[in-house]
Order: sequence, then C-alpha cells, then structure tokens
Amino acid sequence: MMNADEAQRTLAEAECLYTDTQVQHALDTMARAISAKLANSDPLILCVMTGGVIPAGHLLTRLNFPLQIDYIHATRYRGDTQGGRLHWIVRPQHPLKGRTVLIIDDILDEGVTLNAIIEHCWSEGAHEVYTAVLINKKHTRKEPVTVNFVGLETADRYLFGYGMDYKGYLRNAPGIYAVKGL
Repeated sequence: MMNADEAQRTLAEAECLYTDTQVQHALDTMARAISAKLANSDPLILCVMTGGVIPAGHLLTRLNFPLQIDYIHATRYRGDTQGGRLHWIVRPQHPLKGRTVLIIDDILDEGVTLNAIIEHCWSEGAHEVYTAVLINKKHTRKEPVTVNFVGLETADRYLFGYGMDYKGYLRNAPGIYAVKGL
C-alpha cells in the first residue's frame, strides 16, 4: 500500500509528458470539437468515475450549451496497477433511452471498460453514443473501440495526473506524468 510520502517521491521522480498548459490546450480543442458535434443534441454527459471526474470537470466548463450530467462507475483496477475483471459500482440514474450520450473518461488503455460502458448505453436504448478521453495510450493490446474525441496521445507507460492515479494517489497532479521505470 502506498502512502503520501511515497506518492510525493513518485511525483518528484516521474517524467512530465504534458504540462498543465499543454493539457489545458488539449481540453480547449476537445471542447470545440464536442461543441461543434453535440451543441444542438441535448446530450447526457456520463462521467466515468473516478478517473473521468477531472477531465469531465474541465471539459464541462468549456461546453456552453444545454446538457445534463450523470456518472457511471465501472472499474477494472480498484487501486491496483493492472486491470482485472470489470466491476460495476454505479450505473447512470438518468434514463438513456432516446438520448444522445457523451461518455467522458481519463484514458483509453485497452478499451475493456469503455467498451462495456458503450454497450451498456446502447442496451439501455441510447439514440447516439459518443466518447471522449483525455489520453489515448498507443499500443496494440486495444479492443476495437471508437473514440470520437481525444485530447492527447502517449506511449505505453504507466501514467498519472488529470484523473489518472498511481496506487490511489496523484490523480490531482497538474499535468500528465509517467511513473519512473514503468
């Protein structure tokens, strides 16, 4: 189990891949694209907890059109550094039937969780389903998944910051960082 002192050391040793300024620019670009596509669709925004809360919060303040917000909580990591079986913790409270849904998450890694959430939205009768991720991790282990809005891309490293955690810490780091040696 990690503690705050170890988290601080991890941050100090990590490589900053994207500064706060670079992430903010990517969020601006994403918001413009989302607005162009969804401004007239009365969308329901689904924030994927817990990692999606920071990117969603930053994106939502940039979307100047009517929308509703809900959340969904499905995870494979549960504080670990490797994904396991998908666990459903909370499903959306708003009905999805007939709605345009935008799912916002922190990262697209292998796509297992995002695919399950997309399938859930379709099974609940969503009219359209869009996805937005702050980070697309580039590697060949991905399930086929469509992501409509991507902020930034990274190599296949263990990342933290802007919603992504390392052993339960560092989601609030002001940039995108890679853990030293991972």
